[in-house]
Amino acid sequence: MDMLHAMRTFARVVECGSFAAAANALDISAAQVSRIVAELENQLQTRLLHRTTRRLRMSEAGERFLERSRQILLLTNEAMDEARGAHLTPRGRLRVHCTHGLGLLMMPLVARYNAACPEVVMELTLSQRNPDPLAEGHDVVIAIGQGLPDSQLIAIPLGGIHSILCASPDYLARKGVPQCPQDLRQHVCLRTVDPLFEEDWSFGQAPENCVIEPQDTFLTNVADAMVRATELGMGVGLLPYYSASQALEDGRLCRLLAPHRLRQREIYAIYPSRHYLDAKVRTWIDFLKEQLPLVFAAHMQVVEQPQYWR
Repeated sequence: MDMLHAMRTFARVVECGSFAAAANALDISAAQVSRIVAELENQLQTRLLHRTTRRLRMSEAGERFLERSRQILLLTNEAMDEARGAHLTPRGRLRVHCTHGLGLLMMPLVARYNAACPEVVMELTLSQRNPDPLAEGHDVVIAIGQGLPDSQLIAIPLGGIHSILCASPDYLARKGVPQCPQDLRQHVCLRTVDPLFEEDWSFGQAPENCVIEPQDTFLTNVADAMVRATELGMGVGLLPYYSASQALEDGRLCRLLAPHRLRQREIYAIYPSRHYLDAKVRTWIDFLKEQLPLVFAAHMQVVEQPQYWR
């Protein structure tokens, strides 16, 4: 059997979570995927996956085999790319992971990169977490405030982000404008559920290090949904400044308790260390280093204007 093909198929089954999803990603039938994995297990004389009607679970042998397979596939792909000159011309599939809000913010940059490098197919995955590029096969992860989990990874700083307090003019007309962090205890503070951030609002600069605990009147894990809830007058929202800037300009939101900045974090481009860096990864990271700080600066210019403060 073609062992490299079997390794790739097995790895994709694990990544996708099912034979059907892996078959769709590989553009083959689910029956072919199942047969390849079964032949691989027969060749190795061990069970790699425990199958039930609802889910797949790797065996201990499967976990070890997956780790080794990914190392072998990475080295194989590097060798093939080097032979094809991938370190010279950006081409092929570029697998990028990013949090939801940052991913939407970067879409204009993705479009511009795609126009400049038409031979690169970008596969952009959005979720509210920082994955391990080595474990999940991403070429580049745009991570929020994450140290390097593995010495085989490289981290390139791309700038900083923070969140600001906002409310709609209608809400402020009904509830009044808070003048200090302690006043927020008299307001409806909306809760964002995000594994990358603590849920409480900590004002380290305020007297006695004031901490506000948002209520459970409304919860969401996506910044865009929180922006919309805040616009609708549901309460005070803690929003990434780049998500709030357009609503501030349009008058749908007002910034509160400026110049307080909460949840300050650094942004990094994280990618696996390799013997050489292929052109699609190198050019994408260079592009982000140049352009993403400019995007951040444009949004910052809006939220720092006192005309949008209350």
